Amino acid sequence: MTSRLNPEDQKRVEEYLRAPQHQVERRPFRPWLLLVVVLVVVIGLGLLSRLLSYLTL
Repeated sequence: MTSRLNPEDQKRVEEYLRAPQHQVERRPFRPWLLLVVVLVVVIGLGLLSRLLSYLTL
């Protein structure tokens, strides 16, 4: 894909992205962990809502 920036601006962008503070090592994305966290939160909120409805009725 070609850049729509002029060459000077593109050079500045590349220098900015090459700076050490913009090259952070990240852990790999783990979708299964995200799924487990979402399920735990949904189940926990469901149980909390059942407990609150039991206590108020």
